[in-house]
Amino acid sequence: MSESQHRSSAGRVTLAVFAGLVAVVALSTAVDAVLHATHVLPAMGQPMSASLWWLAIGYRAVFTFAGGWVAGRLAPLPPMRAAGILTALGTLLGFAGLAVARAKPELGPEWYAWAIALTGPPCSWWGGVVAARNRNFKGDSR
Repeated sequence: MSESQHRSSAGRVTLAVFAGLVAVVALSTAVDAVLHATHVLPAMGQPMSASLWWLAIGYRAVFTFAGGWVAGRLAPLPPMRAAGILTALGTLLGFAGLAVARAKPELGPEWYAWAIALTGPPCSWWGGVVAARNRNFKGDSR
């Protein structure tokens, strides 16, 4: 592989990881906004029941899976490289969120932050696995 091909491939991996991360953040933020606007979730800063925290964990897990899928689908071969990078980045962000939750308990229960930090990596990874399998099944030769 020439140096320009290597740079092009690295750039595509970076874009795929960024697209996966944007997908997770955008989907989570949009659903949060809709659920707050429709009063499914209370106003920002108001306490939430455990069942609502579990609801948030559920849809964030789905969106994290989708982010891993986006990264794996958009990446050059092998697609799991981008999904792996996104998973590692998500793990770091998850544990940063845990540190914030511990420092600012008024933002929500610590168990929620733990749940997000621990469910994110397998969801992101599995999204990448599904994207890779779909590409292999369809004969994608990018």
